[in-house]
Amino acid sequence: MRNFGRCLLYVLLVKTLFSFLFTDAYRLLSNPNGRKFLWLLLTSAGTRRNQTTTLTYDGLRFQTPDSLMFFWQVKEIFVDESYAFPATSSEPVIIDCGSNIGTSVVYFSRYYPKARIIAFEADAATARTLRYNLTANGVANVEVIEKAVWTDNEGVDFGSAGDDVSSVYVATNVNHVPSVRFRDVLKQYPRIDMLKIDIEGAENPVLADCRYALGHVQNLFIEYHAYIGQPQTLPELLDILKDSGFRYYIDTAQHRTKPLVNRQYRGNTVMDLQLTIFAYR
Repeated sequence: MRNFGRCLLYVLLVKTLFSFLFTDAYRLLSNPNGRKFLWLLLTSAGTRRNQTTTLTYDGLRFQTPDSLMFFWQVKEIFVDESYAFPATSSEPVIIDCGSNIGTSVVYFSRYYPKARIIAFEADAATARTLRYNLTANGVANVEVIEKAVWTDNEGVDFGSAGDDVSSVYVATNVNHVPSVRFRDVLKQYPRIDMLKIDIEGAENPVLADCRYALGHVQNLFIEYHAYIGQPQTLPELLDILKDSGFRYYIDTAQHRTKPLVNRQYRGNTVMDLQLTIFAYR
């Protein structure tokens, strides 16, 4: 009995040490979606970057212009479940701003099959891939709007990088794309169960314009971006959330060492800060 107790204690100690030293690996291995993600990495490790390819995850097929971008999206969306929210109805209203290739939209449709989903994507090539991925995965409950969410309906100059960093702040491949004043969109729905905003810097002027139109939004995900040479507007954004009655949680995947010295991250020459903000009532 004493030996059994020692063995049990040893196992617990090893498990605790492993989880402490290898937190991310332990979390992935202990999570079914994490193990599927690791399998995706193992089977797709040789995929070349920055070329269109088709990858599969958990029975889902996605065309993507860049494999690394897709890996990060799968981890954030399906493993970490950053877009999960408590739905109080079997038919929630979900607005996805910056739908990219549709990974988030497919996630929403899989977990909320009766939802009404409105997906905005400004980049024409990316919107084509989005529609392709929705069809490939049998997703039909989505309205795709090929416009930039903005502060007016006059269109906006939009730089296309061909991946998930296309933005009004990107200075390459700039085109004038159609836009929609997002405040007017919000007013069309008496209740919005989930609002996802990942529009690469445009969140700041858009949310400022929507300051008094967020009262019926129940859950809100914002990816906040600060571009080098542009003002950091995080205080103003948080004031909007506070005035709209939200509580919020802020996270980041950067975790820079020596941040007063390392003022950029991952060699990024465009942005010097990226945060994820989760707001809820």
